[in-house]
Amino acid sequence: MESVIQVNQLSKTFKGVQTVSNVNMNIRKGEIYGFLGPNGAGKTTIMKMILNLIKPSSGKITVLNQQVKSESYQYLKNIGSIIEYPVFYDRLTAKKNLEMHCAYNGINDYQFVKEALEIAGLGGVGNKKIHEFSLGMKQRLGIARTIVTKPEILILDEPINGLDPIGIKDVRELLLSLKEKYGMTILISSHIVSEIESIADTIGIINHGKLLKEVKMDEIRRETGEYLEIYVDDLEQAKRVMEQKLGIKQYETEGNQLIRIFEPVMTHSQINKAFIMNGVEISGMEMKVQHLEEYFLNLIKKEDQYA
Repeated sequence: MESVIQVNQLSKTFKGVQTVSNVNMNIRKGEIYGFLGPNGAGKTTIMKMILNLIKPSSGKITVLNQQVKSESYQYLKNIGSIIEYPVFYDRLTAKKNLEMHCAYNGINDYQFVKEALEIAGLGGVGNKKIHEFSLGMKQRLGIARTIVTKPEILILDEPINGLDPIGIKDVRELLLSLKEKYGMTILISSHIVSEIESIADTIGIINHGKLLKEVKMDEIRRETGEYLEIYVDDLEQAKRVMEQKLGIKQYETEGNQLIRIFEPVMTHSQINKAFIMNGVEISGMEMKVQHLEEYFLNLIKKEDQYA
C-alpha cells in the first residue's frame, strides 16, 4: 500500500533536552494510524514537525512524496489538522468560520461547507454562533474545518479530549466514515487506548520521545489473544519447572508471584501436577484475554525499566 507520510530518524531537541529521538513512522494511504502514548510522550511535537510548525533538529519527513523542508508549505493544502484545542471566532457562526477557513486556503467555492457541517453532525446549527456551542460541538466543528477543503490527510491531536461518552462515540463513528466513504488517511493521537483500539489500522506506540513499536492492529490481535495467568509461591523454581520440565518458553513474570504464559500448553491439571511434584504451590490459575491496553502498558513498563 502506498505511503503518504514517512518519518525517518526524526529528532527534536529543546534547550539541550531531546524530546523526540530517532523516530521512524510509515503511514499508508487510506488507513487510520493511531499514535498512542502517555501525555508528554512526544506525540504533539511530531505532529507539529509533520505540519512544519516546529523544525526538526535532525531527520527527514516526506508527505505525499514531497520532502518537507523549512520553506515547504504547498503540501499543507492536502492536510486538514487539529493540533491541541481547535480555536474559532466565537462571535461568528459555524458556517462563517468554515467559509473564512476556505478563503485563506485559496478556495472561493463554499459549496462543500454545508456538506462538511452535515458530515460532522452539525447540519442544523450552521447559523449558530460559536460562543453558543458546547465542547463536543466545537470538537465536531474542528473536524468539519479539517475536511472542508477536501484534504487527502487528516492529522488530529487528541480530538476526543474533554468529550463525554456520547461525544467520543460520535467522533469515533465520524472518523471511520471519513476513512470508508472518502478514503481519507488519518493520523490520530490519543492517550485513551480503548478508543484507538476501536478505530486504528496501525498503531505507533511512543514513550519518552521514542517510538517503541509500529504494528498493525491485526498483528496485535493475533499476538495478544488468550494467555494463562498463574500465581505461585516460588517464582524462580516455577520458571525452572516451566523451561526444563514443561518446555514453556513464551512467558513473562511480574512481581514475585505472577506468571503469564503466552503459548498453547497442556491442561491446567498437567501444569498444576508438574508444579506440585517440583515443590511449587499454585494459589491461582486463570485464562485471560489480552487487549491493546495491556499490550500498550507492558511495552511502556518494559521501556521504563531500561530508561
